[in-house]
Amino acid sequence: MTADLWVFGYGSLIWQPGFAFEERVKARLGGYHRSLCIRSFVHRGTPERPGLVFGLDRGGSCIGMAFRVAAGQAEATVGYLRERELVTGVYRETTLAVATFDGRRIHALTFVADRGHSQYAGRIGVEDAARIVSGSHGRSGANADYVRSSFAEIVGLGLTDRWLEAVVARL
Repeated sequence: MTADLWVFGYGSLIWQPGFAFEERVKARLGGYHRSLCIRSFVHRGTPERPGLVFGLDRGGSCIGMAFRVAAGQAEATVGYLRERELVTGVYRETTLAVATFDGRRIHALTFVADRGHSQYAGRIGVEDAARIVSGSHGRSGANADYVRSSFAEIVGLGLTDRWLEAVVARL
């Protein structure tokens, strides 16, 4: 690739990107919101006991982090992200317009939930989400650790998410 790559992170990518970057800036993505709407059979659960992970679901907006990756690292970063995010095909890889908090409009590689995929869980109540998250563990560790860490970073961005706060309080 001959140009720098931008990547939008909204869940674990905020706190654990796993790739080298030149710049990290708070950003807003319109048209999608962060949601624990994906059943995880690999990283935070198993087929017998799926966990829940974040996805970008249609509607609203999402504040996350945009990462600028140097052009020389772009191809390797895309490969890494595809291996990480496209394990079961529940996310769709796309490039979307993102507004950074310092006033730039950029296009960022983004992974959004595929509502037609069997792992798409849709809207889940607080009690059910906490029960699922509390009892799940996958290749990348405990589902509760993932949700707590992501929530801490979301709060660190100055955001409030009452539904997610209620789930974390029950873990």
